[in-house]
Amino acid sequence: MSTPEQDLAQYCRDVAENARQASSQLQLCSGQLKNHWLHESALALRSGVSSILEANAKDIQKAPEYGLTDAQIDRLVLNEERVAGIATALEQIAMLPDPVGQTIEGSVRPNGLEINKIRVPLGVVFFIYESRPNVTADAAAICLKSGNAVILRGGKEAAYSSRAIVDILMQVATQVGIPEHAVQLVATTDREAVGHFLQLDEFIDVAIPRGGEGLIRRVSAEATMPVIKHFDGNCHVYIDKDACLEMATAIAVNAKCQRMGVCNACESLVIHRAIAEPALQQVVGALIEQGVAIHGDEMTCGVLESAIPATEEDYGTEYLGPAISVRVVDDVDSAIEHINRYSSRHTEAIVTSNIVTARKFVAAIDSAAVMINASTRFNDGGEFGLGAEIGISTDKFHARGPCGLEELTSYKYIVTGNGQIRN
Repeated sequence: MSTPEQDLAQYCRDVAENARQASSQLQLCSGQLKNHWLHESALALRSGVSSILEANAKDIQKAPEYGLTDAQIDRLVLNEERVAGIATALEQIAMLPDPVGQTIEGSVRPNGLEINKIRVPLGVVFFIYESRPNVTADAAAICLKSGNAVILRGGKEAAYSSRAIVDILMQVATQVGIPEHAVQLVATTDREAVGHFLQLDEFIDVAIPRGGEGLIRRVSAEATMPVIKHFDGNCHVYIDKDACLEMATAIAVNAKCQRMGVCNACESLVIHRAIAEPALQQVVGALIEQGVAIHGDEMTCGVLESAIPATEEDYGTEYLGPAISVRVVDDVDSAIEHINRYSSRHTEAIVTSNIVTARKFVAAIDSAAVMINASTRFNDGGEFGLGAEIGISTDKFHARGPCGLEELTSYKYIVTGNGQIRN
């Protein structure tokens, strides 16, 4: 008689094997069929909004049991407008070019061989995420559009919502002729299931964790397949001596306050000493008016009475809430040094009217995205024109920044001859 642990291991293996089979079948699905599934799924999500909200209400009711913060609950909550947004995201993905089969480059050799480098799906994606039911649909859509089967392992916090969404997506898939197991939601919230999946590299091609640092570090440590990840989002805005303070204020407030509990929100402000006092009063003052607590250096605390002395830890903290660190620096070189030291390599911004300074900043900053005179909040698949993204990678191998359709593909070489043999 098998043990519960053996049963769980077998369940995970069955899911992964089914995904591998579906992945092979997906290679034969046309872009037109995949787009048809996306459009029909969007219609089904809109018509099924009442069942989705009913399921979401169960998740919200259980949220206090999980000790979720206000920011985490905000990520979890669905309403008619957000469900409509999920459906619209699927339609936007359908409008994007299908990357599968695209020729990246090609050539003809002197012997007449035709060499073409062609985009192909990665295969099977194991996607682990927390507390955001909209991500369930986004991930399913972007994986399937790029020809990948996906195993979705959502957090227990959004279990009911994710189930309701995936049931709709799978029902539509069956109706239109998409392989049955192209989209699967892991049916158990047992944390041990993640460990089992991470050992199944013979079936799963890539793991993508999206959530807290603890989850991502666990996946990175245990996975036997490649991992696309980012640990946290300690994003900076640098206000240069040649900055327009009105622009800097608008950018800093948007970057920090437009939505605080997300990875591309600004968590640290760096200010050139030449304009420090007016910038602290105007820009940081506007953040204080928004209820943001200031963890500042000596000059910041000297100018702003409510500022709290910053610690070394503060400069490396992703607050995900109403707090920010502030540092005054002597010049752009000092700003670059500070940011590269404490950054999580996610998103940084510079506010300046000096193009030479901007180019230096962009060249020297080692992050996935660098903004010039724009909010860090724009580092997003939708805002970059990629459609929904499956995550934002701070890695340097394979994918960096928002991971859209092309980032979920690899390539292979197609060689066409007419009888050539090698001498």
